[in-house]
Amino acid sequence: MIPNDQRAVIITAAGGPEVLSERQDWPVPYLGPDDVLIEVAAAGINRHDCNQRAAGPSREPNPVPGLEASGRIVACGADVPPERLGEAVIALTDGGSYAQYVATDQHLALDLPSGLDWIQGAALPEALFTTWFNFFELMRMAPGETALIHGGSSGVGTIAIQLLHALGHPVFATAGTAEKRALALSLGCSAVFDYADPDLAEQIRAATGKRGVDCILDTSAGAHIAQDLAALAMGGRIALLSAGGGKDLGVPLRGLMARRASITGAFLRSTSLDLKRRIAADLRQRISPLLGTAIRPHIDSTYRLSEAADAHERMETSRHIGKIVLRVRG
Repeated sequence: MIPNDQRAVIITAAGGPEVLSERQDWPVPYLGPDDVLIEVAAAGINRHDCNQRAAGPSREPNPVPGLEASGRIVACGADVPPERLGEAVIALTDGGSYAQYVATDQHLALDLPSGLDWIQGAALPEALFTTWFNFFELMRMAPGETALIHGGSSGVGTIAIQLLHALGHPVFATAGTAEKRALALSLGCSAVFDYADPDLAEQIRAATGKRGVDCILDTSAGAHIAQDLAALAMGGRIALLSAGGGKDLGVPLRGLMARRASITGAFLRSTSLDLKRRIAADLRQRISPLLGTAIRPHIDSTYRLSEAADAHERMETSRHIGKIVLRVRG
């Protein structure tokens, strides 16, 4: 029987990890007709969660953070096939995953991949949706085109490398330490570079036979924009994954025009449900068969739900390699 209240971690004020507070009496989410209720086994930690916490509870309508979860479907909305009850799933959520129960649209709950446990499953949804959204929706990546991923050892980076490599795209990445570069290389990169190297663009162009790369995923809020433009192939595209707290982007126009480049970016969370459903359908068809085999998450560390503040502290050190995950059940 599903209770009325649950354990959940909420954002109580704008600030550091200390503003996260565990509650024992948080209401279980209401289900719309197309929603499923998931009993959460694990929840992934994302940089967005830290940004939401720093901005305070007024930033998003749900003060419970968490954009992804793994668990079992325990209740269905009126328009959801009842046979989905009991399914083991991984899900993209609109907040609320730092809790015992979370609701999401039924189309955004994908099957838990065979051979992966709850912790590994919870590390996948946000990275999968983000990778597909940026490379194939925003940058319109074509077969055989090359990619550069800044932050190749991050939760998104480690999945993006494997996903693009599995689809036949040559992939390059940057990372800040030798250990992180070694991991990114082991996941399928053709080469991995130090993003702080002043000769970064020249190294990338040399590694691509002076052609440059077609698509760049920039997780640094444009910190490398001049180098990115210099490293692009003609007609290349850059997708910005972070708004950097609202910073302005200083773009060298000569470099932009010389490469006939395009710069784009969008927030996945505020993207329309219809587009998220379309991405989910593409992931089911193209990527689900690869999960657990060609694509496996790299787990940095796990924390109990009550240790969410410690997990945020770990995230904000930027020392993590791969994904940080909250263990909610068990």
